[in-house]
Amino acid sequence: MKIDESPKILLVSDFTINNMAGYLNNDDDFPTVKASVSPYGQVIQVLLNDNLDCWQNNPDFVVVWTQPENIINSFRPLLDFHKVDIQKILDDIDEFSKLLINVSRRVKHVFVSTWVLPSYYKIFKTLDMKNEIGVSNVLMRMNIRLLDNLADIQNICMLNAQRWIEVAGVSSFNPKLWYTAKIAFGNEVFKEAAKDIKNVIRGFLGMAKKLIILDLDDTLWGGIVGDDGWENIKLGGHDPIGEAYVDFQRALKSLTNRGILLGMVSKNDEKIALEAITKHPEMILKLEDFVGWKINWEDKAKNILELVSELNLGLQSVVFIDDNPYERARVSEALPEVFVPEWPQDKMLYKSALLSLRCFEISAISDEDIMRTKLYVVERQRGELKEKIGSIDEWLKTLAVKVEVEVLNNLNLPRTVQLLNKTNQMNLSTRRMTEAELIDWARQEQRKVWIIRASDKFGDLGLVGIVSIEVNNNIGCITDFILSCRAMGRKIEEIMVLTTANYARTLKLDKIIAKYVPTAKNKPCLEFWKSSGFKYEESEAFFEWDLQDDYPSVNHVEVIYV
Repeated sequence: MKIDESPKILLVSDFTINNMAGYLNNDDDFPTVKASVSPYGQVIQVLLNDNLDCWQNNPDFVVVWTQPENIINSFRPLLDFHKVDIQKILDDIDEFSKLLINVSRRVKHVFVSTWVLPSYYKIFKTLDMKNEIGVSNVLMRMNIRLLDNLADIQNICMLNAQRWIEVAGVSSFNPKLWYTAKIAFGNEVFKEAAKDIKNVIRGFLGMAKKLIILDLDDTLWGGIVGDDGWENIKLGGHDPIGEAYVDFQRALKSLTNRGILLGMVSKNDEKIALEAITKHPEMILKLEDFVGWKINWEDKAKNILELVSELNLGLQSVVFIDDNPYERARVSEALPEVFVPEWPQDKMLYKSALLSLRCFEISAISDEDIMRTKLYVVERQRGELKEKIGSIDEWLKTLAVKVEVEVLNNLNLPRTVQLLNKTNQMNLSTRRMTEAELIDWARQEQRKVWIIRASDKFGDLGLVGIVSIEVNNNIGCITDFILSCRAMGRKIEEIMVLTTANYARTLKLDKIIAKYVPTAKNKPCLEFWKSSGFKYEESEAFFEWDLQDDYPSVNHVEVIYV
C-alpha cells in the first residue's frame, strides 16, 4: 500500500457499527479511507471464513470491536450475578485470540478494541472489584489476558475503548439506541474511535510527526527573557504559572523518550536565550535535549524551513508550537505542511494541550527511537566538522565512516520493517509491509534484501538503510532503496547501489534497473538517482546500469559484509 492510496477498512462487530463507518468515510483528513461493515452479529463466522463477501475487496485493516458478554459466552452469567469459572473465561479468550491471530495473517493490521461495559453496571459497588464475583475485576482480567495473548503479534494493535468512554462521558451509553437499533455506544464514542484509528493508520504509513519546534518567550517559559533577564522569567517556584511551565517542559522531555525531536525557533538574542536554558536552575530542558535551533530576528517561517532542511526532515514531520496567534498564522500560511495547533491562552493548559495532540503515533518503539535526540545532536557535531573541513572526500576521511551490510534476518526484522514503513524521503518505492509480508516476499529465491548499518568516530548510527533486488529475465530490479534521513550524504547511498551491482554481476545479469515511484515527499531519492551515474529513462521513470561496466567503488568509507 502506497502512502497516497486510500486504505480499506473492514469493521467487524457484534453490534451496529455503521455510524463509525460513516465517520471514517467522511473524514477528509489524511489518509481518506474506505470503510465497510461486515454482516451484523456474525463475528465468529467473519473471522473464520475469508470467502464471505465482506472480504472480497481485500481490506488493508480490520477493526474487531465486540461486547464481552456476546463474544465470551462464559462471561455472560456474571452479569446475572452468578459466580463464574474464571479459568473457563480465560480459555474462551484464548480461543478468540487464535481467531484474531489467524486474521492478522490475511491483512496488514488488525485493530482490536478492549472490552468495556455500560457505566450503569455499578449496583453492587463494594463487590465490583472482588475476585470471581466482581464484574469490573473479571473484565480487567479478561482484557489483560487478551493483551497478553496478542502482545507478540506485530500487526495487531490493541485500542483502549475505555478512553473513548471517558471522553464521551454521560453520552457514551444510551439504552434507547440499543433497543431500537442495536447500537452499543453513543456517537461521541464512535467519533473518538474513528479519530484514534485514523491516527494509528497515519503512524503505520510513516506520517507521524517527528519534530516539535518551539517558540521560547511565553511558550517554554513565562515572560520576555530579553527584557526581564533569565533570573526573572516565570519557571517553577511557588507560582502556579511557573509550575505549569515546568510541567510543560517535563512533558516535552518525556516525548523525547519516544523518539520525538525538539527544536527551537525564536525571535530573540541567541546568547541571551541560550543563557536562560543553561543557567536557570528550574529549567527542565537542556541544550542537549534540542537537535537544533534558529534564534534571531528573522521570519519564523524562514527559520523553520532552514532548520528542517539542516536536519534532513520534511516539513510534514513538523509541529510548531507558539503562544502568538500572529506567528502561528504566518507559519500556517507560509508552510502549510507544518502542523500548527491552536494553542491555549491559559498557560496552565499547555501540558494537557500537548498530550492531547493526535499526531505522534508510532507502531513500535526501538532503542534507536529512544536515542534519536542524541543521534541528531551528534549529527550536528558532524555538520560542524564538515563546515571546517571543506570537501566531501576530506570530510568523509576525517569522519571515519564504517558501513556494515547484512542480509535480512529475524534479529533485524522488527527495526527493518519500522524503517521501511516510516521513511519517506530517501525511499524509491515507498511500499509499506508488515513483518510477515516482508519475510514472505524475501524468501523467494529470485529476491534478496540487505540491511545497512553505519557508524563513525562520533558514534553508532544504527540500522539506517534497506536495499532489495528482484531478478527477472536476466535483469535485476532494485525494489527497495531506503535510507534514513540522518545518514544521507555520506556515500552510503553509493555503497547500497554498489552492493546490488556486485551481487547482480555474480549472477551474470545483463543490467540492473531502479524504478522510481514518485510521491509528494521522496524527491531527495530522485535527486540521488539522477546523480548516481545510471542512465535515466525519464519517460518511464526508471534508471538503468549496464553490468558490462563496474559500478564505481567508494573511497574513504570502510565497508564490511557480514
